[in-house]
Amino acid sequence: MNFNMSITEQLSKIKSELPEHVSLVAVSKTKPKEDLLEAYNVGQRIFGENKIQEMVEKHQQLPKDIQWHMIGHVQRNKVKYMASFVSLIHGVDNFKLLKEINKEAKKHDRIIDCLFQLKIAQEDSKFGMTEQEIGSIINSDEFSEMTNINVVGLMGMATFTDNQNQIKEEFSLLKSTFNTLMSQKHSNFNPKVLSMGMSGDFELAIECGSTMVRIGSTIFGSRNYTK
Repeated sequence: MNFNMSITEQLSKIKSELPEHVSLVAVSKTKPKEDLLEAYNVGQRIFGENKIQEMVEKHQQLPKDIQWHMIGHVQRNKVKYMASFVSLIHGVDNFKLLKEINKEAKKHDRIIDCLFQLKIAQEDSKFGMTEQEIGSIINSDEFSEMTNINVVGLMGMATFTDNQNQIKEEFSLLKSTFNTLMSQKHSNFNPKVLSMGMSGDFELAIECGSTMVRIGSTIFGSRNYTK
């Protein structure tokens, strides 16, 4: 981030660089609501958080036309706290979590959009499923009966490395998996979103087919981890 530029200026610069078909998730985790409001006031409506409690607090305090994306790892016992308002859950990495989201969405008479998380990174710390696991889910009878979720695509996180070739290979794997799964549309599986790319690699992700990028530090500056 250019520290001489404001949030407004950074956001405007990034948006001017994004193709029309690519959505921007402003990753606002650990940032105060004043920072989010500055981005909101210049037109940003999609914000990404990785902790449900923090997202709930911000949802209560900020304008109600904001679309809240849960971009972090989700614990099943916390789904209930965001089920009434969350717009998109990025990191669905197992079937039990999907069932919990469906159950809680039903309580609020909502259909919650989700993304399956494909494991593309070589790091053990990254969550996600294999293509085979995702295929088994979407072809199961139990999945077809879930009427309160809509899986709208895939997300993935590349290995944290400076090796651009490795990152490109991982993004390309995600894109090819997405292309394969597109032929398997169901009533609640409608893949059109490919969420990949963050502050350090979003240009490469877009080259590889991303339709949604998650950018935080480039907009808001380095995060406040002491919060």
